[in-house]
Amino acid sequence: MAASEQQGRDYLQRHRIPELLHRLGALLLYHRPERPREFLIQALERVKAGRGAEGEYPHLMDEANLAAMFQLLDVVGQGHITPAQYREALKTLGLSTEDVQFGDDVNITLDVFKEEVCIYPLSLQAFARKF
Repeated sequence: MAASEQQGRDYLQRHRIPELLHRLGALLLYHRPERPREFLIQALERVKAGRGAEGEYPHLMDEANLAAMFQLLDVVGQGHITPAQYREALKTLGLSTEDVQFGDDVNITLDVFKEEVCIYPLSLQAFARKF
């Protein structure tokens, strides 16, 4: 690999550009707006505003969507899911599972699921510091 190509890759990784593009792409696919460029601009503006505590970060799913997803994972209706199911849900949403702190013996309720997934609103908070 040429030195300039490696420098380019390092730059993209340092600023987490591939992750940002992946998450913005997930927002686009989920919402499928009529005017995608305007939608992306608004999403980035919300990230910037959220950084300054002037607004909220864009979320992929609302509470009703999260409840429906939880019900799909909790097939038997026990009122909880396993950490493995939680990790798979995060992967399905395109979110990182690296920071998941649940041990394998923990049961995750709907309230915990909603709270935890909302911690990762496409992980765009991390990118707000870069703007």
